[in-house]
Amino acid sequence: MVGVLAFLETGAFVGLLVPGETALLVGGAVAGLGVINVYLLIAIAWVMAFLGDTTSFWLGHRLGREFVLKHGHRVAITRERFERVEAYYDRHGGKTVLMGRFIGVVRALSPFVAGSSDMKYGAFVPYSVLGSGLQVTAHILAGYFFARSIDAAAKYVGIGAVVLGTVIVVGFAGVALYRFLKVPANREKTVARAEENRLTVPLVRAGRRLRPQYRFVIDRLTPGGSFGLEVTTLFAILAVSSFLLVALTEVVQADPGPTRGDLRAIDLVDLIQAGWLTGLEEVITVLGSSAVVLPLVVVTAGVLAFARRWTEVTVLLLSAITIVIGVDVMKEAIDRPRPDGGLVSASEASFPSGHAAYSVFYVWLAVTIAVRIRPSMARGTALVLSGLALTVLIGLSRVYLSVHYMSDVVAGWSLGAFCFAFFAVAALLVGQLRKN
Repeated sequence: MVGVLAFLETGAFVGLLVPGETALLVGGAVAGLGVINVYLLIAIAWVMAFLGDTTSFWLGHRLGREFVLKHGHRVAITRERFERVEAYYDRHGGKTVLMGRFIGVVRALSPFVAGSSDMKYGAFVPYSVLGSGLQVTAHILAGYFFARSIDAAAKYVGIGAVVLGTVIVVGFAGVALYRFLKVPANREKTVARAEENRLTVPLVRAGRRLRPQYRFVIDRLTPGGSFGLEVTTLFAILAVSSFLLVALTEVVQADPGPTRGDLRAIDLVDLIQAGWLTGLEEVITVLGSSAVVLPLVVVTAGVLAFARRWTEVTVLLLSAITIVIGVDVMKEAIDRPRPDGGLVSASEASFPSGHAAYSVFYVWLAVTIAVRIRPSMARGTALVLSGLALTVLIGLSRVYLSVHYMSDVVAGWSLGAFCFAFFAVAALLVGQLRKN
């Protein structure tokens, strides 16, 4: 029910009539009483909220604003409401999708406006994933931690909303002031008036004294091009991967046995097992072994170094080292037994899957070639999808061969994605500073 309401809030504009925070709070409270798993609840609500955003986006793309202005009064979408969100979107684009998740009327309409404004879906997704995840998690956890008092949860969420609203208002005011003072004539008039007032004269003098330092910092922090979209995309990957890794670790530590999802995956494997498929899976799974991936990492780093792609070399090596260490540390700390009846030999603990974690290298390599090294290549999308498919097949081969549970594989993918995204974000920020 919580998932359905999270979907309908934006997917069917129900959020204009009934605020979705209530359902999330109640769901969190039920999880806090031990009736349902809070991680599963967050995952369901997060996915459904994102799907609601996606549905609204494509409705906007297909129908356009005129359809809403003509029929919107039936679901409380007035012209004034719609134009208010359009104004937000015209000024702040993707930030409205992200921050709008915390503002009622904007949350319900911003995905539709994004679609009707011909925003690319690929540019919309990172902001939606990150924004829906933050909003859903915040409200569910509020209900979870105050499970014995929904009133208290609502109170603190209300306080949080006021604080966030204040930050947004102050931020918008700051941007408006900056744009006003950016005009030389306005700046000269403001300074002249400030010099006539004894209270503001010290501010003018301090501003002139600190101007060189201010320019130095601003020049090095001002992004350009697609920088904001790249960083937001990586933060969305960090949010999803870290959530899955933490949630699965908590679940496995509480009960090292197979989860319900693991049991269903085992049942599916039993249905599709065949001799030829087993042979194929044995070949695919080798591509995710450290004996194959680590030499490929070294060779790739050498090729990138020869091409003087030092940023990519650094990200690759740091990520690979961190993944190897992370897999070993987590296996030793959690020490989850492997499934019975493995079709290939496997040693050490089961959680997380090292093969799945190492296989994320193929996605990173495909994305790096298609986005960073050769952004104009004709088949860039096909290359990225091929890398993603290989990573998925390697992980699933571990489940088919009964040497890992599905939860082990998902945790491995999450660990690999987190490491590559983390160092990629760091590299982008450092590169931006150096560039400026």
